[in-house]
Amino acid sequence: MHFAKLHKYWPTATLLSILFVSSLPASQAQDSANEGTIPRTDRPEISVTVRDSAGEPIIAAGNVKLYRDGMPAGSAGLSRGRAFFGSIPFGSYTLVVDATGYRPAQRDVNVSLSMRYEVDANLQRDSAPDANTGAPAKPLLTPKAKEALDKSLKALSKNKLSEAEKYVAEAIQLAPSHPDVLYVQGVVLLDRQNFVQAQSVLEKASQMDPTNARAFSALGMALTDQGKYEQALAPLEKSLQLDTGTWEAHFALGTSYYQLQHYDQALKASQQAWTEANGKAPQVELLLAKSLTAVGKYEDAAEALRDFLKRYGDRAEAPTARRWLDGLAKNGKIRPN
Repeated sequence: MHFAKLHKYWPTATLLSILFVSSLPASQAQDSANEGTIPRTDRPEISVTVRDSAGEPIIAAGNVKLYRDGMPAGSAGLSRGRAFFGSIPFGSYTLVVDATGYRPAQRDVNVSLSMRYEVDANLQRDSAPDANTGAPAKPLLTPKAKEALDKSLKALSKNKLSEAEKYVAEAIQLAPSHPDVLYVQGVVLLDRQNFVQAQSVLEKASQMDPTNARAFSALGMALTDQGKYEQALAPLEKSLQLDTGTWEAHFALGTSYYQLQHYDQALKASQQAWTEANGKAPQVELLLAKSLTAVGKYEDAAEALRDFLKRYGDRAEAPTARRWLDGLAKNGKIRPN
């Protein structure tokens, strides 16, 4: 049994906060209180001013993360809305600004001359409810990492697995600890049926972003594919607590319940999978028939099997379905047809 194709359920715009923590030596990361004492050098500098919606420097605590070509290059705390990076190499930089009570912001700057680059960042008040207070923040992806990840997703949507692998490898090089990158890597590994490695990657993704229902769902599928049914229950149930779920998630949960002989739960999960699949997944109907049989609903099971044979009589599973149906009749569990 193989669960994949999760990429069709991928959210396209979810990357709005920061996680990476890195720091430059004191000589390279200073706030504006000391700016006036810093002599001009022959190396470029970046001065950041963070303002509120009225254009005034913010007074809230915060910091600015510096990335060079997608890789963490430093961090400077905010002092009266200012941060400073001195004596930096030439290159393309991304500044990720975060302050208490404000939405994060991102600015890009190409440093090609030995001069001070003045960068302004205007932050908007965060009016979101406090329901997620205490949850770990998700990092912003730098432009290059996001581009690579988007290309990987696009390739997955077209079933171009080798191309998807290529681009997700680029995204991993640029953002190796980003939960969304790890999630897509896990999906690629599931498509490759490398379930052990997929499990390892998806465990990291779900730990880093405990609100990502799809990461938990994919992890549960990787475990189910390995026959680790008991272990699969927790992440699959967690995924369905966070989100209504896809048919694949309900199918994996139903399969795990069935293998563990929790037949009532298996029936409930398989019925939900059947509803969500809407005829697109014949394997769901076989699980439903097995679950109905296990709880003694033989006529309903026979009806499901007959329906399967009528629509999918040419599939490899058809002889199995025919054998189950004949067995129900032979054992007197159903009325003669």
